[in-house]
Amino acid sequence: MSIAAPSVLSLDYSRMSEQIRELNESGAKWIHYDVMDGHFVPNLSFGPDILRGIRKASDLYLDVHVMIEDPVRFADIFLDAGADNYTFHIEALKDEKKIKDLAAHIHEKGKHCGLSVKPGTQLDALKPFLNDFDLFLIMSVEPGFGGQKFNPSSTERIAVLKQWLKEAGSHALIEVDGGINAETAELVKQAGCDVLVAGSYVFGQDIRKAVEILER
Repeated sequence: MSIAAPSVLSLDYSRMSEQIRELNESGAKWIHYDVMDGHFVPNLSFGPDILRGIRKASDLYLDVHVMIEDPVRFADIFLDAGADNYTFHIEALKDEKKIKDLAAHIHEKGKHCGLSVKPGTQLDALKPFLNDFDLFLIMSVEPGFGGQKFNPSSTERIAVLKQWLKEAGSHALIEVDGGINAETAELVKQAGCDVLVAGSYVFGQDIRKAVEILER
């Protein structure tokens, strides 16, 4: 069974309390929280204060995805604000030791950590880290904006990564983010995806119904 991770980037913030309550009652297990700094990606989103508010309003697993230039500097800030998982981009750090050191630090804090790749980054870049992370996030759109169309090449990337993880003896989850709806969800699940991030698809209709479709 797949995990639906509704992205609050698409939440209607004029109805924040109501929609968080609907999420809590929807059967979803995760909430996906995007952080953008206007530098690593050309958009701005949320800081730690809103995350603290969501943490107070929900007991769901908080899956924080940072699209920022300095994930090391902000790791403790978001972990202390309530993140259960902290996913950062391989393109932001580049250096293998720095990436492994940050993963180790997050684990020392008793939290989970994820590593993400943009669509244009070679999947081979993940090979040195298969046993260092709890989750790998395959971006199926260019990060920075919601509502983009799904990149079909993502299914092959998911399938290849699934095989690598199996061969490495890793139990890390594979997550996909970008253009996920009822149709593309089936494609990525067949390829081996475990966690499906969806924003406009979930919040653009009945939340419970959308979650049920993604998780079936």
